[in-house]
Amino acid sequence: MTKERAVFHKKLLTSILTIDKNGVVSNADSHNRTSLLVAQKIREKIIDELHNEHLLNEDTIPYTASQKKLKGQTMGTKFEELVMNYLEATFSRMSNIRPGKWHFLHLGNQSQIKASSFSQYEHLAYLSELVKANTKLSTALGNDYVVAPDVIIYRDLYEDEELNTPIELVDDASGLKADLRKKNGGKPVLHASVSAKWTMRSDRAQNSRTEALNLIRNRKGNLPHIVVVTGEPAPSRLASLALGTGDIDCMYHFALYELVEAVQELANDDTLNLLTGLIDGKRLKDISDLPLDLSV
Repeated sequence: MTKERAVFHKKLLTSILTIDKNGVVSNADSHNRTSLLVAQKIREKIIDELHNEHLLNEDTIPYTASQKKLKGQTMGTKFEELVMNYLEATFSRMSNIRPGKWHFLHLGNQSQIKASSFSQYEHLAYLSELVKANTKLSTALGNDYVVAPDVIIYRDLYEDEELNTPIELVDDASGLKADLRKKNGGKPVLHASVSAKWTMRSDRAQNSRTEALNLIRNRKGNLPHIVVVTGEPAPSRLASLALGTGDIDCMYHFALYELVEAVQELANDDTLNLLTGLIDGKRLKDISDLPLDLSV
């Protein structure tokens, strides 16, 4: 987990975790002093840690020079991709405690795969067709139930031959509606919905909560894990989504340990207390906790 976390950070440094000529890190808010200072400190700590692990050298990344900041949408898409790669590199290796036929997808805005592609939500496809064909129904219901997460993990169904190895578990007399059994004609099972937000400086970050509530309300079957992964450096903005229960399972920070150290060194007691409260209250964890939590 520690190694893959370092690899994840290195990929961020060589892509979207940049710094411009004015010393503004790409995930910082240039109009927020706390955000600016904390983001700078986090980036410095990541660079130092990678140097100590011999995963970074001066030729690898021009960390002392200014780098051009990518467009917000480009950074967001890249962050989603890197989060998916990290989960695939970690969760897929945990077959000893969470066996299964797992698939990892970065959906993006244009993907044809929606929540309705999976067993718990396949009825939404039928509902969507009804809404399209009926203006009054569309006005009454809208389309908020159509969810396309940033990153998903789903589980393939099992053939009877696989289920009956090494001992016979199923036959033609029972288990005729179980979602996991391929013979029953169902769709793959959605295991996790991951909302990846590089920053949280707009109302769009609250879309994560809306998506989560839709997944909760519209399911038929077990609820998938619903989590948010972010690179936001400002504790107050993390709290805007992390506080409260009933929607997302938890929020995961791309560099929580470095964030805590940065806030301890730079911020006031109120900011530190807010961050500590999120962590002690199990509302904010490090991204290295996520693969283990998904194994539950």
